[in-house]
Amino acid sequence: MQVAIIGAGIAGLALALNLHGRGISCRIYEQAPELKEIGVGITLLPHAVRELSALGLQPQLEAVGVENSESRFFNRFGQLIFSEPRGRGAGYPVPELGIHRGRLHGIMFRAVRERLGQDSIVTSRRCIGVETVGEGVELRFDEGEPVRADLVVACDGVNSAVRRQFYPDDKVSFAGINTWRGTTRRKPIFDGKTYMRIGSIRTGKMVIYPISNTLDEDGNQLINWMAEIERPGTLANDWNKPGAAEDCLPIYKDWVFDWLDVPDMIRSADQILEYPMVDKDPIARWTFGRVTLAGDAAHPMYPRGSNGSAQALIDARVLADLLGSGRSPDAALAEYEALRAPQTAKVVLTNRSTPPDAINIEVEDRTGDKPFTDLSAVISQAELQAISDRYKVVAGFALDQFNR
Repeated sequence: MQVAIIGAGIAGLALALNLHGRGISCRIYEQAPELKEIGVGITLLPHAVRELSALGLQPQLEAVGVENSESRFFNRFGQLIFSEPRGRGAGYPVPELGIHRGRLHGIMFRAVRERLGQDSIVTSRRCIGVETVGEGVELRFDEGEPVRADLVVACDGVNSAVRRQFYPDDKVSFAGINTWRGTTRRKPIFDGKTYMRIGSIRTGKMVIYPISNTLDEDGNQLINWMAEIERPGTLANDWNKPGAAEDCLPIYKDWVFDWLDVPDMIRSADQILEYPMVDKDPIARWTFGRVTLAGDAAHPMYPRGSNGSAQALIDARVLADLLGSGRSPDAALAEYEALRAPQTAKVVLTNRSTPPDAINIEVEDRTGDKPFTDLSAVISQAELQAISDRYKVVAGFALDQFNR
């Protein structure tokens, strides 16, 4: 069986490594002319690290990432709302890692080339359509000859051309939340291993965590930050242009705490990128003959729970397991869809309604968006823990689920 993978992102590279590990031949077709280590940060939750560890990549990831020890939630006045241990500190056998997306991508890309061969990834091939031919599939590109394969997996992201072929009216859902992502070199915050969520999307929210240690002799880290604000009726940010500090700085101009000067962190950024926060409504059908979807092509979700990469990695492993199980390709694809479509749909909808930062929104509501003197008078730590735990269950990385 020859599998064609469209897209050399996290989902496509993970699928290639998983298929190779099960003795299944595959090749990736990527539209970019070359793959570069670009972007900002990403959090690898324990169930994402588990999948990457099974591919033999955990040592390389730990060498360049930062292991999260704790997650802390603050209101927009810098007051601590809730904290909990993360990764190994919470009892998981693997860490939770903050890492530069480009470095993660580079590690996976090199692993594919080393294990599958230099010709396993074909660049400058933008897929514009697929067509069933006999028991196989023909891929068409904007340049070059068509390619035949026994099976095609579209890992071509949120704007998937393959998904659009089967869902012509497919479009992203934008609910008025714009984001800016940046990286800043600075001294460690707290213990240098803390994941922070501050404020809420209603009045301004920041997610902050380190993604690289000891950049220089002064002991600076590379800090990843993401700014978010909900303004219904506003236009979506541009996907394709750099962001600017002045675009988001007014929201956070008063966020000067005794533990962090947020305006200074924004002004000192090495780079800022702007994005709209978008997802797509879940679809029940991913498979059309010998063509199926995976990763963001199948289930694009809000980046509010650090879960998009984890779900893509699980897609890749489940699909490879089924294709390598001795089932017919058609039976394998049917079971893959039955297993993964309902689960990822829950995550997409939960990221809209009650993501982890629902903790911040709940506290903001109960305190009237004012500083508090005694948080326990309006909400208990047990209630906040329950919000966090419910998300872990839906996302599939509650500790008892993980151990099972």
